[in-house]
Amino acid sequence: MVTLHHTDPELAALLDTEVAQQNSTLAMVASASIADPSVLAAGGSALSNVTAEGYPGARYHPGAQQFDAVETLAVERAKHLFGARYANVQPHSCSSANLAVLSALLRPGDTLLGLDLDAGGHLTHGSRASVSGRHYNSVSYGLDESGRIDFARLTDLVLEHRPRVLIAGASAYPRTIDFARFRAIADTVGAYLLADISHIAGLVAAGRHPNPVDVAHLTTTSTYKQLGGPRGGLILSGREYKTPGPDGRTPLHRLMQRAVFPQSQGTPSPASIAAKARAFAVAAEPAFLETARLIVHNARALARELSALGYQVLTGGTDNHMVLIDVTSAGLSGVVAERALEECGILANRNRIPGDTKPPLVTSGLRLGTNILAQRGMGPEQMRECAQLLHTVLAGTTARSDTEYRIDPALVAIVREEVRWLCSCHPLPIDTTAHVPVSLIGVGT
Repeated sequence: MVTLHHTDPELAALLDTEVAQQNSTLAMVASASIADPSVLAAGGSALSNVTAEGYPGARYHPGAQQFDAVETLAVERAKHLFGARYANVQPHSCSSANLAVLSALLRPGDTLLGLDLDAGGHLTHGSRASVSGRHYNSVSYGLDESGRIDFARLTDLVLEHRPRVLIAGASAYPRTIDFARFRAIADTVGAYLLADISHIAGLVAAGRHPNPVDVAHLTTTSTYKQLGGPRGGLILSGREYKTPGPDGRTPLHRLMQRAVFPQSQGTPSPASIAAKARAFAVAAEPAFLETARLIVHNARALARELSALGYQVLTGGTDNHMVLIDVTSAGLSGVVAERALEECGILANRNRIPGDTKPPLVTSGLRLGTNILAQRGMGPEQMRECAQLLHTVLAGTTARSDTEYRIDPALVAIVREEVRWLCSCHPLPIDTTAHVPVSLIGVGT
């Protein structure tokens, strides 16, 4: 058997190092989860060799019989998992899915209303840094003084600007999203409601967050942030799937098929779609329900512990997997906090917060997530340890500027060892074969 170690030792060594690093790192990145080895296997399958534009039964290339069956399986599993009547599994990311939806529902210059980036929105919800904020008339809604979505102001903006599309969803919002209230507001002007559940898809699938599929006209999500799937996106629709699009004739499900292919994408990724099919099956298993329960309980416990340590927790807590803190009270910027923590083996990302005066690459906030902590089997009792480790690093870091800092190497060594020990007590959810170095895995005969 020829192995990657023999054919490309340099690449094999890098991949082996990554596996070891993930095992010994305390990953608290809110936009990440761990894929089951079976998902990784499906994503690395021979389907990568298949080229097949189009949809099952209507491909523009030969040799797609197995891929047709795989994509059909992925679609049915996605519909079952989310209670949808329509699913498109081809988008390469949720950003791709969002842009496909918007291009189908909006003409250049039409009005789009989404959550402001500084309030926790996403680039594709109308940010000027995105195509969504350049091709369309983008208007943003924000938060009230408590850090919650300001529905009163949102209602005023909808009546004033009469958007064709209203987006409900966020990338940095720790509270429950009231999709029914969004829909009621959208209906006042006949707007389409798009729900982006990228960050909470796992909680939605597990019944830990309200499901928008039968409330919104369309729902999008990524398949990796909380679903433990491959990099990719998904478009869903429930009882509105036959609702006419802007032309008054074409139902939304047909409009979405065209919006993805051929209007915004060419060839899909067959192996990634196989991995999505496997991830949807894993998310439908009872064990996933327990993971979702831990995700929520851990986030609440982490928020309480950090608040007790003196940190300002935005909105005073959390309803999902995410905890946002203002690190300026510790004399740090978000990027300094991020880098100091990474040096100690803890991963959490900088994030802008409401009223932030620092640039996007610096920020005043830190975003924490409990997806991977829950997948490791950690519970609320371990969140005190995690919070204390965070505090030890942040309290021991001295900022020299918004981007430069100093931390005692001895402290780094101590924290790193404590992180390794905690991780070893709660290993990643992988079977024994996943511990085999990738350099020993055969790639041919």
